[in-house]
Amino acid sequence: MIYLDYQATTPLAPEAFDAMLPWLREGHANPHSQHAPGRAAKAAVEVARGHVLKLLPKGKLAFTSGATEALNWAIQGTRGPIVTIATEHAAVLDTVAAEAARGRAVTVLPVDPQGLVDLEAARAAIVPGTGLVAAMLVNNEIGVIQPIAELAALTRAAGAKLLVDAVQGFGRVPVPPADFIAVSAHKIHGPKGIGALWFREVPPAALLHGGGQEPERSGTLSPALCAGFGAAAKLAGARFEADAAHVERLFGIARQALGPGWTINGSPDQRYRGNLNLRRSGLDVARLISELRDIAFSAGAACASGSGRASHVLRALGLSDTQARSSLRLGFGRYTREEKLMEAIERINAAAARQ
Repeated sequence: MIYLDYQATTPLAPEAFDAMLPWLREGHANPHSQHAPGRAAKAAVEVARGHVLKLLPKGKLAFTSGATEALNWAIQGTRGPIVTIATEHAAVLDTVAAEAARGRAVTVLPVDPQGLVDLEAARAAIVPGTGLVAAMLVNNEIGVIQPIAELAALTRAAGAKLLVDAVQGFGRVPVPPADFIAVSAHKIHGPKGIGALWFREVPPAALLHGGGQEPERSGTLSPALCAGFGAAAKLAGARFEADAAHVERLFGIARQALGPGWTINGSPDQRYRGNLNLRRSGLDVARLISELRDIAFSAGAACASGSGRASHVLRALGLSDTQARSSLRLGFGRYTREEKLMEAIERINAAAARQ
C-alpha cells in the first residue's frame, strides 16, 4: 500500500507508539488520583503537555478528545457575533450554523479563486462588537495557508477573540499567536482520540461539565494518549526543518511528474507543500480510487467522504460540481518515500489517461 492521505491522518510515529506502551501495559492508574501510581500518570501527562506547548505561542493548554471538541468548545464557550470563512472545516462551519440557529449572528467570509480569504470583506465584517473570529491556518482539503496575521490584526482592533484551527499546520508550519488554537495528535504522527485547545490566558466557558480535570474541561485523561501526543510533538519539533525540506522536495517531484492536464486547486504558492489538490477535466475520481485500491488517496476531506456532496471548499473557490468531483487530493509527509510517490503518480496518470 502506498499511503498518500496525510491530511486525513498520519502514520503513527514509532517514538509515539513506544511512549504509549508502558501506559497501556502497566500504567493503568487514573492521572487524577492522589496515590503514587496516579501521581506518576499525572507526571506523564504534564511532560506531554510541555512538549505540545513548545510548538505553540506562550500560553496554556487543555487536552481534549480531539480537534472537533476543541473547536466546539472555543465556539460555544464564547459570546457575541461570529465571523468565519467559507472554506473552514465542518467542525467549525456546522458548529457556527448551530450557534446561528440559536440566534447568534454569523458572517461567513468568501474566498477568492485561490482559496484565500477576501480581506476587504473581512475588514468590513470584523468590527467592534464582534465576539469571535474563527479561521483555519492550513486548509485540510486544498492546503492553502490563510493570512492569519492580517486577520489577527483586524480581530485585535475590533476587540474580538481569534480562534485558529491549526490542525493541519501544527508541527508543520509556524503557528501564529491567537486567543484560542485547536490542534490534534493524529495529524502529527500521534494517536487518534486526543487533541488540545490552547488559550492565551482564560479558557472558554465549559462545554463538558463534571470533575474539572482540565481548566474548564471535564473528563478523565488517558496517560497513554497524552504520552503519544507529547512524543509526537517533541519529534515534530526536532524534525521541523528536516520534515519541511523533505515535503518541499516531494512537492517539486510530484508537480513535475504529474505533467500537463492537471490543475492545482488553490494557491500554488501560499500553501503547505504536503498537500496537492488537483483536478483533471472529465476525471471520475471515484472510479480512479476504485481502480487503484493499493494507493491511498482521497477525493477530499475524509470526514465528508460519505456525504455524496461536492466539496464545499472547492465550490467556495468557484468550481462547478463537475470540477469538484474531478478533483483528488494527494497528501504526503515524513514517511513518504520518493520512489513510492513517483510510482503512485505514474499509475494515477496512466489510469486517468485511460479514462
